[in-house]
Amino acid sequence: MFGTAYLGDTVSMHILVIEDDRDAAAYMVKGLTESGHVVEHVANGNDGLGQALTSDFDMMVVDRMLPGLDGLSIIAALRAAKRSTPVLILSALGEVDDRVDGLRAGGDDYLTKPYAFSELLARIDALSRRRQQPESPGTSKLKVFDLEMDLVKHKVVRDGKSISLQPREFRLLEYLMRHKGQVVSRTMLLEQVWDYNFDPQTNVIDVHISRLRNKIDKDHSKPLLHTVRGAGYCLSESV
Repeated sequence: MFGTAYLGDTVSMHILVIEDDRDAAAYMVKGLTESGHVVEHVANGNDGLGQALTSDFDMMVVDRMLPGLDGLSIIAALRAAKRSTPVLILSALGEVDDRVDGLRAGGDDYLTKPYAFSELLARIDALSRRRQQPESPGTSKLKVFDLEMDLVKHKVVRDGKSISLQPREFRLLEYLMRHKGQVVSRTMLLEQVWDYNFDPQTNVIDVHISRLRNKIDKDHSKPLLHTVRGAGYCLSESV
């Protein structure tokens, strides 16, 4: 059994690579191994899924177009089996809809071919850091001024009055409350709230921020949710 180990500043992981291009796979395996990781390679989708379900991996790198099962089918099967192993999708299909499909299938990140190995390594490291972070660090209750969130009861109140939030709005507010007084960028919100590692080129953040602001600041003399022009958003008693 392999486990995550730490070599100085490097996190050594057990990684499964599912890639049918022999040269591309050899290059990737060599680079990841030289970076301190333990790597296994499978060249087709059926064997890849079998390996993923019978062994414990810290990370998977999955080509989208494979003989046998395609990459998205592998990921869907993993998620259906309640496996939460982080998956980085590799694909020559790089349109926004392709990337969205990959993330919706259960992928954690999406990298378009051709790619720079340094970027692949950086994305793997980023997924590893996110996995190591506890999902609910600290207290089960958050507070900013008179706005309170109970993470256990999944309730939000301001000045004693209950606020009804949709699941994504709740997650967005939780992230802002955990970073109260700090400016959080659109990129941070896309990565941490929407699990996107690219900009989908939509106004999804603006829409949700507007809805959230209307719910938590409406009818209150002191606004808490602020837009910091050119930088992002901040939840604070003052800017």
